[in-house]
Amino acid sequence: MTIYTFIEAHLHDPDLAPNTIAAAHHISLRQLHRLFQQEDTTVAALIRSRRLDHCRRDLENPTLQHLPIYAIGARWGFADAAGFSRSFRDTYAVTPGEYRRAAYTSRA
Repeated sequence: MTIYTFIEAHLHDPDLAPNTIAAAHHISLRQLHRLFQQEDTTVAALIRSRRLDHCRRDLENPTLQHLPIYAIGARWGFADAAGFSRSFRDTYAVTPGEYRRAAYTSRA
């Protein structure tokens, strides 16, 4: 399993972190960070980006509209609702609630 596949498969785990990824692949944390330097990103940035992308898609999904926003964040590994909301707003320039409302409004 590649590192990227491992990350994708474990995004739901709030404990997913560089040290757990390195241990699972039997490499040092330093070596893991070195690999990501070549990719021009960090391990933590990739995890956050992938989690936010999945959350964004779930917020657009009408079959998931029954889920509270904090549950969507938790579903993708954001243990803290406020942290999820802040990260989402910083990335997409709107809150998760605003994003969800706009997604449903555009369908109407």
